[in-house]
Amino acid sequence: MLQKSILFMLFFSLLFIPGVSALNVVSTTAVLWDPAQYIGGEKVQAIYIADPTICPHMQADIIPNRIQMQKDFIQNADLYIAHNGSVDVSYVMPYVDDFMAANNYGTVKWVTLKNPSMTWNTPDGAKALSQEVAGWLIEADPANKTYYESRLAEYLAQIDAADVSVDEKKLIAGQDVVVMVWQQDAAEKWLGLNAVSIYAPDFYQGGKFTPVKVVDNINNNTAKYRNVQYVIENMQSGELAKGLEEALRNKGIPAKRVIFTNFPKSIPGVETLPDVLQYNKNLVKPTPSTTSATSAAQQTLVAAQTKTPLDIMIVCMSVAGAAVLLSRRAKE
Repeated sequence: MLQKSILFMLFFSLLFIPGVSALNVVSTTAVLWDPAQYIGGEKVQAIYIADPTICPHMQADIIPNRIQMQKDFIQNADLYIAHNGSVDVSYVMPYVDDFMAANNYGTVKWVTLKNPSMTWNTPDGAKALSQEVAGWLIEADPANKTYYESRLAEYLAQIDAADVSVDEKKLIAGQDVVVMVWQQDAAEKWLGLNAVSIYAPDFYQGGKFTPVKVVDNINNNTAKYRNVQYVIENMQSGELAKGLEEALRNKGIPAKRVIFTNFPKSIPGVETLPDVLQYNKNLVKPTPSTTSATSAAQQTLVAAQTKTPLDIMIVCMSVAGAAVLLSRRAKE
């Protein structure tokens, strides 16, 4: 009887041990980790390797340390997921492969995106990526297909909620910007901003759009940039746009440098892909108070400009009459 009670209690306790039967997932970046963890819910335990605040290609000294910090999880994972783009192939995946091989833990079978170059910094891109990640989970754990599909629907709804509303579109769209090339699609195709120029690292198109080249263009074609509101930076690419902001301000153009992010967990409060979308759009959204103040100032200016000579004469006569009345009272 005692033995049966012990076995029953052991079985009962196992039901409430978190993650005891979870699918363990290793992701190269937080971009894949977030939808994997959300869609996986209680059925999945996921981690990411690359630091989300820095582009993976700048983490040659960081990634091996991050692998060591999570080695127990990595060596026993059930699923390894990656973008399989140039950065992953060169700077993340090989480190994991080498770690596994060096410790005789076996060979990693990576599951990767069909399109290694796909972007996720727009609602459409984020949804396409999330749907592909959900497919990976379902393939690895078909018994929980219904659960994953339900969680996917919730996640896609969050992405839709982070999209630009009709009212936000009216405030944001049409503003002139200078934008880092990795954020160009998000700026133009999603937010409706007008990119008067792009800038990029040296390796992009033979260095035709480096910040130095754009500064030269600002100096030589200032009128083109006269209405620029924002210089949009890409956080994971390092600071490239400070000189652009300074060049514009030197020309009397009060543009503001803002920093978009591409990765969940890169900024406090930006935990998910929907958070990334929400954060980025808010950086280029004029506040209602600012818009109202500008509108009020414009109305005042128009009103002043439309005063007739008779209006001005009446005001002057009223002021003069008041002055005479005050003068008489003072003498009394």
